[in-house]
Amino acid sequence: MIFFNTLSGKKEKFVPLEKNKVKIYVCGPTVYNLIHLGNARPMCVFDVLRKYLIYRGYEVIFVQNFTDIDDKIIKKAEQNKTFFEEVSKKYKKEYIVDARGLGISKPDITPSATDYITEMINFISKLIKKNYAYKTDSGSVYFKTNKFYEYGKLSGQNLSDLKSDVRIFKNEEKKNATDFALWKSSKPNEPSWISPWGKGRPGWHIECSTMIKKNLGDTIDIHCGGEDLIFPHHENEIAQSECCNNKKLANYWLHNGFINIDNKKMSKSLNNFFTVRDLSKKVGYEVLRYLLISVHYRSPINFSEKIIDQCKSSLTRLYNCKNFLEKLSCSCQDTPKKSFGNINKDLKEELTLCKKRFIEAMNNDLNTADALGYLFILTKKINSKIFLNKKVLKSKQTIKFARNIFEELTDILGILYEKKSCKNPQIEIKKLIEERQKLREKKDYKTADKIRKKLDKMGIILKDTADGAVWENK
Repeated sequence: MIFFNTLSGKKEKFVPLEKNKVKIYVCGPTVYNLIHLGNARPMCVFDVLRKYLIYRGYEVIFVQNFTDIDDKIIKKAEQNKTFFEEVSKKYKKEYIVDARGLGISKPDITPSATDYITEMINFISKLIKKNYAYKTDSGSVYFKTNKFYEYGKLSGQNLSDLKSDVRIFKNEEKKNATDFALWKSSKPNEPSWISPWGKGRPGWHIECSTMIKKNLGDTIDIHCGGEDLIFPHHENEIAQSECCNNKKLANYWLHNGFINIDNKKMSKSLNNFFTVRDLSKKVGYEVLRYLLISVHYRSPINFSEKIIDQCKSSLTRLYNCKNFLEKLSCSCQDTPKKSFGNINKDLKEELTLCKKRFIEAMNNDLNTADALGYLFILTKKINSKIFLNKKVLKSKQTIKFARNIFEELTDILGILYEKKSCKNPQIEIKKLIEERQKLREKKDYKTADKIRKKLDKMGIILKDTADGAVWENK
């Protein structure tokens, strides 16, 4: 398995710190509003990463944080004339609604910044003691970027060039233009906590370093996020963590690309800014998830109505295959054992090859785009070699094999989750027939007829006899 490591700028073989165990940290949302499509991309991409690593047999510890104290949260609270805690609490809940809609597995740990204030103060105190940070007269604390000689190694930027690009304000307390805040002194009417430097609140970057150290240790396997976080956020995380701990922060850095809207960068100023909630009402959550994994995670995505229609069509094709396999499996349960038949050797080889190519694509820097391509080749072979072959249709073993591979691969990608398959279809069918009979006894023939149509869509032929209703598969 290889990943493109932003730190080295090249693909590298993945070797975990501990055998069969992977520690992953993903930068989560700042909870002041509903998440937008750009926020959803790392959620979906790195959810697939997690699922795939688990599929490959790794024990994964997956941490994703909530930034619940920030200028934007404070501003939102002021506008709504409420407390910042109420804002963050509300949008944490809204985030969870969207995450569930997108089929995101719940992280193992979801730390919130305000629960780690003591740990942040201790972290900052250690940096001051080691002379990597300094306190200002106002009570703020800044990190000395020029003390960390590798500053810029993630983004590939030179510290001298950065200094010339940074605008310096007259009232700036920083010793160097590139120094960044670890602790911000409190302003009137702003939330604050007591620290050795006076009342204040943590800077943005210190949150993630502290939560990583507390929950995963000094060094982790994989750190993930959007490419907009490479600089300055992730660059600053590396600087403060490695100076504090004297250890490498993360061995692999994975970053997803941007989202464009009709070939233009998504932004509020251009009025082409979409929340996941609004889009989900129009096209459904699963279409959005499919879109966000249909392109290689490091490549940009161009969002448009045309690509949404393509995603809908692709999901329909996959669902058709899923539904056919489920119906055939139901039919096989009523097939005499002697008619089960041996698995079709040629089809087994073809489907196994598709699975092999799928795995190779995923091993090659999580290439979900190519993996989906092989999934559709597999779907096409199932359609042509099973559904159109009466002899193969009678082989329970072949159908079971095809269904298992199909579901195995779609589960890795986290798709086809909206319509759950029935583990015991006979029970569902029996319940529907009994419900229909009760309606007929009440002479509610209109509703009863709706159940008949529902059964018809499930592939069930219903016949009314003197002894009651009987059914068979189409």
